[in-house]
Amino acid sequence: MKFKSRRFTLLDAGLLVLLAGAVVWTAYRVHTQLQYHWEWKVIFQYLVRFDQVSGSWRPNLLLEGLFTTIRLSVWATLLATCLGAVMGLCRVSQDLFLRLISRAYVESVRNLPPLVLIFIFYYFFGDQIMPWLQVEALLLARSEGVQNVAWFLLGPADGFSAFASAVITLAVYEGAYITEMFRSGIESIEKGQWEASYALGLGRWQQMRHVILPQVVQRIIPPLAGQFISTIKDSAIVSVISIQELTFQGLQLMATTYLRFEVWITVTVLYLVLTLGCSLAARRVELIMSRSRS
Repeated sequence: MKFKSRRFTLLDAGLLVLLAGAVVWTAYRVHTQLQYHWEWKVIFQYLVRFDQVSGSWRPNLLLEGLFTTIRLSVWATLLATCLGAVMGLCRVSQDLFLRLISRAYVESVRNLPPLVLIFIFYYFFGDQIMPWLQVEALLLARSEGVQNVAWFLLGPADGFSAFASAVITLAVYEGAYITEMFRSGIESIEKGQWEASYALGLGRWQQMRHVILPQVVQRIIPPLAGQFISTIKDSAIVSVISIQELTFQGLQLMATTYLRFEVWITVTVLYLVLTLGCSLAARRVELIMSRSRS
């Protein structure tokens, strides 16, 4: 498949001029009509701070929240992909019981508000299971090096219960959509692939493992990338259980500084940088895969 580059036309130029004019007019109206004292110069100190002990710059509240959002999204997507793969295989299984289980999972999760799931997992898993397992105590008892690695991957050890609850909630919620991706990917494989692998004497699991799934993975990578971006946006809802991700840090900062517009514009920009960067990377991967298939 060949991709043709689109030329820059007069219509594109006109749209850019109109957009620039709208931005300038909005900025002018805000500056002249809005009774608000802007304090952009103080926002930088909430992004990074200078550590007197180490003599280096370190991330502050907003960047720490951004890193927590990235941790949440990565772990939730990995877990959701594993869950979606298993449930996707169950969706196309020849066993009626497995099909019923996977169908019940998909329909129940997709028809429940994620806020309800968050509280269910937080009060059951975070409040009951995690204290019984004493995971936080085990992490705090480890060496400083282990704690640093755990902090980099999972955040502060004393907040691991809430973090794990948030990851599981997002994974269960996003996993329902990834299940359907795997199901549709498997069903999109041509019948001839099944017949050819059967003619070679492969059993159903061998067919799935060696012939079908490699093609399925290649086909669903673009929608999986889109689901990762969706997970980043959906992660904002876990702020209700005090996970110190980007939205939570923005709420806390706004409550203490009253810099409503500056804080939320900065939070918006950070989300946009993260999601647009992922979108461009996903688009690049999709183009590479399309060229490799052509």
